[in-house]
Amino acid sequence: MRVVVVGATGNLGTSVLRSLADEPRVESVLGLARRLPNLTVPKVEWASADVVTDDLVPHLRGADAVVLLAWIIQPSRDLNRQWMINVEGSMRVARATQEAGVPALLYASSIGAYSPGPKESRVGESYPTGGILTSYYGRHKAEVERRLDRFEREAPGVRVVRMRPGLVFKKEAAEGIRRLFAGPFFPSLLAHPQLINLVPEIENVRSQVIHSYDVGEAFRLAIVNEEARGAFNIATEPVLDAREIGRILNARPLPVPAQLARAGAGLSWALRLQPVPPGWLDLARNVPIMDTTRARTELGWAPRYSADEALLDLLEGLRTRAGLDTPPLSPATSGPFRIREILTGVGGREP
Repeated sequence: MRVVVVGATGNLGTSVLRSLADEPRVESVLGLARRLPNLTVPKVEWASADVVTDDLVPHLRGADAVVLLAWIIQPSRDLNRQWMINVEGSMRVARATQEAGVPALLYASSIGAYSPGPKESRVGESYPTGGILTSYYGRHKAEVERRLDRFEREAPGVRVVRMRPGLVFKKEAAEGIRRLFAGPFFPSLLAHPQLINLVPEIENVRSQVIHSYDVGEAFRLAIVNEEARGAFNIATEPVLDAREIGRILNARPLPVPAQLARAGAGLSWALRLQPVPPGWLDLARNVPIMDTTRARTELGWAPRYSADEALLDLLEGLRTRAGLDTPPLSPATSGPFRIREILTGVGGREP
């Protein structure tokens, strides 16, 4: 098999490449990215492509599957750029997959695509995917899901798989995750578990996480299983809230009113102290808890990492400034003293 991974240099992409390198049925992989990395992975060759402007069909011809991971979270202050890459770019990849005659398209959707839902029970893949309206991330993921519904009707010859993971962590992505969500002023030292004595306890903030390697394995299983199609929830146990995180870190939950937390997020974003608007808190408070039974039974997937292990792996990466030699994940992308991040206006443009 030959697989093309579009958006192969980020947190998910590098884990998908890792899993495909160990899959004997996959003979070669083409990693597509706007900015070429220096990373070497077995079976993988690299090519540069922009999902918004470039002709993608020549890159996809002869492939047995296309994995669509191209997505941006920053710059959060340029929603037009985000829309063009996240929504229009995703559908350009889908149409190019059909035109190139590739029989399978696997898309990285998200828990963020779901409409507001329960925190005390679990939802399956048939739960509505209307997104969280105050979250641009949720709106974009939901819009791509709607457009893929239409694409599937118009392109019945393409097997479409939608992975819906929770928060995706791994040590090697820590610097990339910090840039996206914490910004240049976050002190890496604070990621040491012994220094985390208090965990904010905000109403309805209960989150599912998953180690990036386990998401890579889910994609591998769906690629080689030609019967796999539709959506799959991907998450591990336990569900994390302030009390669970406090247990893991030996820290005490500190109740914080949701309105106060949202106001603080909005003010710090407006002052360019951190790069994410308060819609991310709305997302965390409103997305449902997912049931992962379908992935386990139909793909034979099971996570190797618990939520405890995934969280601690991320904290270790933040503390040690871990990364990989790709533009989204390398510590060097930030520049000396994170000056390149600061010069972007903290969410104004990409470093």
